[in-house]
Amino acid sequence: MKNLIFTLITFLTLSLHSCSSENQVEEAVLPTNLSISAAKVGADGNNPNGDGSGVVNFTISATNATSYKVLINNETLELSQNTFSYTFTQGGTNDYDILVAAYNSAGNISVNYSLTVYVKTELKLIWQDEFDANGAPNSSKWGYNTGTGNNGWGNNESQYYTDRLDNAIVENGVLKIMAKKENYQGSEYTSARLLTAGKFEFTYGRVDVRAKLPAGGGVWPAIWMLGANFGSVGWPACGEIDIMEYVGNNPGNISSALHTTSSSGNTVNHKVTSITNETTEFHIYSAIWTENSITFLLDDVEYYTYNPSVKNDATWPFYNNQFLILNIAMGGNLGGTIDPNFSTSTMEIDYVRVYQ
Repeated sequence: MKNLIFTLITFLTLSLHSCSSENQVEEAVLPTNLSISAAKVGADGNNPNGDGSGVVNFTISATNATSYKVLINNETLELSQNTFSYTFTQGGTNDYDILVAAYNSAGNISVNYSLTVYVKTELKLIWQDEFDANGAPNSSKWGYNTGTGNNGWGNNESQYYTDRLDNAIVENGVLKIMAKKENYQGSEYTSARLLTAGKFEFTYGRVDVRAKLPAGGGVWPAIWMLGANFGSVGWPACGEIDIMEYVGNNPGNISSALHTTSSSGNTVNHKVTSITNETTEFHIYSAIWTENSITFLLDDVEYYTYNPSVKNDATWPFYNNQFLILNIAMGGNLGGTIDPNFSTSTMEIDYVRVYQ
């Protein structure tokens, strides 16, 4: 019996060796060198996140891969080829994490990839002022801040804001906010600050303001928004969205900024962009405010997006209603030195439109 068992083992061993030598099969190896690249349709220096179509063309590269799987925007794609196109549909500027896996008979490997895509959404006009009726601004849409505020509205500004037609009037289809050099209530300058607080407040949307800016050393016009809970939580906890600020002492540039408790006063969350003919021609100043980001545009060209990686009350108070503000300040922390020869200057606003 022992000899029989020994013989069987020897036979099997020899047979295996014989088969292995005669029919040797090369062992499969896992894919290697996996990578993915993305080309956003319409992306350029002015539109780094694409043209708004949301279309992105992807190319996958890997050695020894026979197929691929891609987990993108909570959707799994199974691919036999290494190129594909995908259309993102969520409006605004959003970040996406993508998981890519390469397969063959030996198994698979995977890599992660991140990208940011801008999608232009079809929005509905929910509020507007076209300034078609001559006279005082529409009181159902606009109110006023008046006086000098606390320490020149907190910025050492020199103007006294009034509700007079001398400083804010609608004429020939435009709102004119006029800063003037004149002695008034103890101040040497007057101007106007119009706001929609208590009349129109909103959360998320797009704001377009077509305006021609005032000229002169010391002028500081602004198109901006402030949290409607300003009265209860104060500034900067309410959040401030500066769509456009301009400094007459620094022509050819505008800026946009966000003020929060994590970045207030001389905020780090801001961007300056160049502009031409800002005091002689109309331009469109815009902000697109979503749950995830705030993007600023000049003449429909994106130039700055605020999208903090950590969103809490300190970095992102922008989940509550805000109201609109239009004004010209004189001097102050940002406006700087006022030209001694300054007499008057006007910001003309063709329209204000809000979409959601």
